[in-house]
Amino acid sequence: MRVDYHTHSTYSDGRFMWSMCGAAEDAGLDAIGFADHCNVSSRAAQKRAKKALGFNLDVTYERRRDAIETVDDRFDIDVYDGVEMDYDARDEEAIAAFLDEADFEYAIGSVHHLDGMNVHIEPYFAKKTDDERSALVDTFYEEAVALLESELFDIAAHVDLVERNPTLRGYATEDHYRAVAEAAADSRTKLELNAGRILADYGEFHPNPGFLDVLAEYGVEFVPGTDSHDPTEMGERKEELEKFVAAHGLNTSELSL
Repeated sequence: MRVDYHTHSTYSDGRFMWSMCGAAEDAGLDAIGFADHCNVSSRAAQKRAKKALGFNLDVTYERRRDAIETVDDRFDIDVYDGVEMDYDARDEEAIAAFLDEADFEYAIGSVHHLDGMNVHIEPYFAKKTDDERSALVDTFYEEAVALLESELFDIAAHVDLVERNPTLRGYATEDHYRAVAEAAADSRTKLELNAGRILADYGEFHPNPGFLDVLAEYGVEFVPGTDSHDPTEMGERKEELEKFVAAHGLNTSELSL
């Protein structure tokens, strides 16, 4: 693994760029990409969440670009200007317009919300009935397929993110996985092998082992990413990714930037 395209800085929910770059250099990476969170939806729920979290990259991306140039001069690695966009099929027009305007070096697309709520919020989904949770997981994978079919992004991140939430875990089926695999096989967008919870409570990569087995049938190509928000995470996650890729013979690649 030479490049980590999926890291975050203080321009969303990560740490200072200089500390993240230092961690990347210490981990032996040739390059790091900052893909801070961004949402451009005009819907009320998303606008409230954006204000609460302070994810304002659509406003601050030029300032962050100046910061990237500054740290790029300080470290013996390349520093890339990316973004992690919240994806909802209803927002495709707004997303496309923003990506065209901002002209990032690459874009990651992620489905982070269901029913107007962040997928990680356990208490909200715990109140749902079994049938409601199953329907929400159906919706999540429909959105993942739409993300891939949109051709808006270079990378699709954690396409089974619902598995991180114990109240939504276990509802995905092989049919869900095959729908995503078929879309990925036909899309320019590459799937990410995401290490965001491999050393934490969830303990698996995204996609999970059963999903990976299905994706392997379709010859899907992966881009490894640590999804690091803190410099202490990067080195260990990079090592775990490299071991996993080697052990499973996964087809991985880098972006052409």
